[in-house]
Amino acid sequence: MSTEQNKAIIRRLMEGFWNAGDASVMEEVFAADFINHTPAPGSPPNREGLIQTNIAIRAAFSNSQSTIDDVITEGDKVAWRWTFHGTHTNALMGIPATGKQITFAGMVIDRIADSKIVERWAETDTLGMLQQLGAIPAPG
Repeated sequence: MSTEQNKAIIRRLMEGFWNAGDASVMEEVFAADFINHTPAPGSPPNREGLIQTNIAIRAAFSNSQSTIDDVITEGDKVAWRWTFHGTHTNALMGIPATGKQITFAGMVIDRIADSKIVERWAETDTLGMLQQLGAIPAPG
């Protein structure tokens, strides 16, 4: 696949799932044998675990909007940086809705084969998100 085709898969994920809320996009872009090398605590490192985690995050924040800030491709890998904005209107990880508007970011490296994401390494600013929600005190 070309680097442009690989970038298009990431854009499809961002626009179709994160911004439009179409959960079927998750199965469309992730291979059935997908491996998540950095799953959320308690989640299996497979497609279903990632889908359930992402659906829970999106459900916890109304009026969410995500952006792709950078995309770099080389060979079968796509590295991308993203930013998420939303209002915390439903429980997340046992934290009741706060009504707070928050912003958090992350970086991902996806490996793509046969037009599907087959592996993922990701880092999310979970600490920053939890501090904004008031679940963990901010420094100082």
